[in-house]
Amino acid sequence: MDFLTLFAIYVVLVVSCILLVCKCSGQQQTPFGRIFSSLTKIISPWVPQWFQQYSYKTVHKLFHQRNRLFVYLHLFLEGVVYAEFSYEVFGYCREMNTSLASLCVPYVLLAVQSYFFYQCCSRDPGTVTKENHFAQVQVYQYDRNLFHPGVSCPTCLLVKPARSKHCRVCNRCVQRFDHHCVWINNCVGAQNIRHFLLYLVCLCAMASDIAVLTADMLLNVVLASGLLHAHYVDQQGEQQPVGPVFIIQHLFLTFPRIIFMLGFLVFLFMVLAGYAMFHLYLALVNQTSNEWSKNGGHGCQHCHPTAGQQCSVGHVQSRHFYSRGFLRNLGEILWPLTYSGKKHK
Repeated sequence: MDFLTLFAIYVVLVVSCILLVCKCSGQQQTPFGRIFSSLTKIISPWVPQWFQQYSYKTVHKLFHQRNRLFVYLHLFLEGVVYAEFSYEVFGYCREMNTSLASLCVPYVLLAVQSYFFYQCCSRDPGTVTKENHFAQVQVYQYDRNLFHPGVSCPTCLLVKPARSKHCRVCNRCVQRFDHHCVWINNCVGAQNIRHFLLYLVCLCAMASDIAVLTADMLLNVVLASGLLHAHYVDQQGEQQPVGPVFIIQHLFLTFPRIIFMLGFLVFLFMVLAGYAMFHLYLALVNQTSNEWSKNGGHGCQHCHPTAGQQCSVGHVQSRHFYSRGFLRNLGEILWPLTYSGKKHK
């Protein structure tokens, strides 16, 4: 019963995390997003109207209004993982003669990640104000595809600088707007995109390092206990060699919290690694996720090519209008462009 209960909790958590990621991303064209939308349409006729209204208000408050719930959730999950690692895994690893330097790496990564996380949460992403508006307009040229000169923001009542966007959650226009992230309760823009990328890299490094140390500890436990060469007696009274399923179930029942943490870290690493690689690609081609989404990903929002036809050259080039080469694009992430009397492409 303990194994089934823990496994059910694990499955529910993983599925909830997948749905949460899809909801936070706002991309309905993803497979999970389509599944979520389909399930919503199927069950909505059976759900009371008052519950649907309550759910809509709750989702709107969580994802479309600034709040620190996901910041606290981030800190809570981080604390739980490190508490379990320090309480059980650290001691087992020391007994197995794992070097102290290797066991200290996760704590160093935690300190570095906490710094970048704080910068992402507290740093101004690049708010466009009346005071800096003139300089912001001069930083980037208008590509006349996604960004056109003379277009004003109806809320801020300012002409939109190229690559800027008004964030409905934060209620402000942000320079080189990328997206609004609920996990940092802030926008990601020109002035904090470098911190956001380094924050993602540190999270991936933390998850992978703790997962590797934990998996190594469990492997040593299996080898020391001789489970790989063990046998059990089946219902017919015959001896059968122990298989992977038996070993996993044994480890789950012996170290339930450790296995639960390991599964969570592996899932987290896969999600974060894909997300970090996506943003690294955008950084290399000097594109924001807002621009990538408006351009239809790799496609073109203006062309619908059929067999044997391609998008027009002008629209293909417009997707990389702001690219200046890989090194200079990365330099722009680390050192955001500012107006110095010269026009930048």
